[in-house]
Amino acid sequence: MYEPIRTKSVHTMVDPEIPHRSREQELDIRLAGQLTALLTVTDELHALARRMESGGPQGAGVDGAGVDGAEPAGDGLHGCALDGTALAAAAERIAEQVARLSGGHYPLRAEPTDGGAPSRIEALQQRAHTLAGNALAVATTRGDEAARELAAERMAAHAAPLRDLATA
Repeated sequence: MYEPIRTKSVHTMVDPEIPHRSREQELDIRLAGQLTALLTVTDELHALARRMESGGPQGAGVDGAGVDGAEPAGDGLHGCALDGTALAAAAERIAEQVARLSGGHYPLRAEPTDGGAPSRIEALQQRAHTLAGNALAVATTRGDEAARELAAERMAAHAAPLRDLATA
């Protein structure tokens, strides 16, 4: 009386042979993405620090003090001085963590064209602080001690200048 169903049910798996990622693999991918975004902002801050150290626009003299980010310098650049050496070291550590999470593949890094305007320091510090917080949350969920320590360190480094700017 009824014709038999010739098509597959919509409730069956489309192709059970398609590999699916585990929760750990998804967290690895997410953590690598957060750290790569943090690396990009760190590279921007580093390019800006190099530009300021070389006496770029607005004649910013940097004394090299501070922890990876900024410290009140009183030079008219929103009260921030960037430590280019510390930012370069931090960028390398972040790149190593991304490579570890990505199966040994280092992230592609684009050289910022001009480092941006010195007035962007505060916004870049805020963005880096937010990205480090996101990476810290994912690293904690994943149980990755090395990435958690790095993210917490970067979060603290980018929080100090923000506190200094808030009290200035």
